Amino acid sequence: MRDLTLVFDLDGTLVDTAPDLVASTNHVLDYLGLPQVDELSLRPFVGHGAKHMIVRAVGPAAEKMTEAQHEALLKRYLDFYGDHIADASRPFEGIVPLLEKFQAQGVKLAICTNKIERMSKLLLDALDLSRFFVAVAGRDTLGAAKPDPNALLGTIALAGGDKSRAIMIGDTAVDIETARAAEVPVIGVSFGYTETPVRAYAPDAVIDHFSELEPAIARLLPA
Repeated sequence: MRDLTLVFDLDGTLVDTAPDLVASTNHVLDYLGLPQVDELSLRPFVGHGAKHMIVRAVGPAAEKMTEAQHEALLKRYLDFYGDHIADASRPFEGIVPLLEKFQAQGVKLAICTNKIERMSKLLLDALDLSRFFVAVAGRDTLGAAKPDPNALLGTIALAGGDKSRAIMIGDTAVDIETARAAEVPVIGVSFGYTETPVRAYAPDAVIDHFSELEPAIARLLPA
């Protein structure tokens, strides 16, 4: 297993961050004097990033805002999120013991996310997950963001891995598209943040719980 590199997406794959991301969106809505949104309605759009979540929650009024206003709202969102990044966010069930097992086996573990690197590391630190990962690449780390294949290939390189013995694990179409472009096998998780079920994007395998990850890896990259 020492030659294996596993690259995880972060939000919606490793960690259920929706509660704190929605709370940050509602902080912006409070500032604007608009009604709050519930987590269930906004959850499918978390994977599109903060800007999209804000626009989606604000509704038609967002179309009349200037770029400067959008940037000011994003700053307000990020400032709040940075202070509340792990109030309710938690690793998905089963992932922590699995990371411990992989680490003990010498697997190279990495993260490739479109979250900015600083926020990604802040979240991982808050949840005591940083200790597992030899590389954490955010959208601002490598000069390439998903679905650019260089985001994934660069992450594998940062981890000291080889793409011929690497697998991507993610929850959205962007993750699947990135892995396909990089010619790296990809496993989709069905419990993440996507409007369309991840199976519709035809990843190489789909898991419904992290207890299914090891068998999926074995099917894709036999020893």
